[in-house]
Amino acid sequence: MRLWTAIKMTLVLTVLTGIIYPVLITVVSEGIFPYQAQGSLITRDGHVVGSELIGQNFNAPGYFHPRPSAAGNGYDPTSSGGSNLGPTNKTLVDTVRQRLKETLEQNPGTSAGDVPISQITASGSGLDPEITIAGAQLQAARVAKARGMSNPAVLDLINAHIRHRWAGVVGEPGVNVLELNLALDRLNAAPAATAKAD
Repeated sequence: MRLWTAIKMTLVLTVLTGIIYPVLITVVSEGIFPYQAQGSLITRDGHVVGSELIGQNFNAPGYFHPRPSAAGNGYDPTSSGGSNLGPTNKTLVDTVRQRLKETLEQNPGTSAGDVPISQITASGSGLDPEITIAGAQLQAARVAKARGMSNPAVLDLINAHIRHRWAGVVGEPGVNVLELNLALDRLNAAPAATAKAD
């Protein structure tokens, strides 16, 4: 008798939580939030170039660079996660030192104290689509030089793309790297030598 009750409960819960609930949530979300339900995809010239929610690697001088990623080979949504290395782990320390060195080389005139920690450490998900305002401002001079733009023009573009705290209190302000780089391309086509994003 108990076995039959367990089998029935398993079947009922499987149908409810495995079929009815997912279908209901999908239909409701598609109806109310179609953009978000489809992955918050960003298009350019009719082609999907990415998502608002998942970072991607830009390494050319004329683009803003994202936060480092430890997800797979970088920004791999099927392998989301951090490095899981502790703060005293030699590999992590060496990796952060190397990232700091590269950041300083890529952004001349910058000192180590100017570099936000988030620009040289990977996030827990490895998929962060945003960088801090300080992380974007750090890169403004490099981007301006590579594109032949004025530094104030690039800083204005950063300010126009800041995502503020929700309701003024929740979360930290940030700048979506993909949206900012697309806005740069609309405003000022990247030089051929630097236009490629990895």
